[in-house]
Amino acid sequence: MPRNEAFGQHIRHLREGNRGSGPKLTLREFARAVEVSPTFISKMERGHFNPPSAETIKRMACVLRVDPDGLLALAGKVDPELGAIISEKPRAMARLLRTVHEQGLSEEEIRELCEAIRQRRPT
Repeated sequence: MPRNEAFGQHIRHLREGNRGSGPKLTLREFARAVEVSPTFISKMERGHFNPPSAETIKRMACVLRVDPDGLLALAGKVDPELGAIISEKPRAMARLLRTVHEQGLSEEEIRELCEAIRQRRPT
């Protein structure tokens, strides 16, 4: 299944309230909340259009009450804010990313590492 079909089907599944605590929304309600046309949502859900911009995907995640990074990953995109975050400390961030990559950390291990960092330095 091409990525755009998988993304669209996943959005429809979430929009129709088939997962967790997310709201059940009609196509028109969802389109209005995300600030795109109902036609675009319909065609995207059916795999006729590729996923929208990262910013639109982030709005979708907010409306659907899901993790934006998960939707961005499914769409084959990365949050544009990450570039700015990396630019704040480019050497340290590059070292961190390379170390995680070289060590072959799993998603679970990365999640645990992030949690350990949060516990060490509460916000």
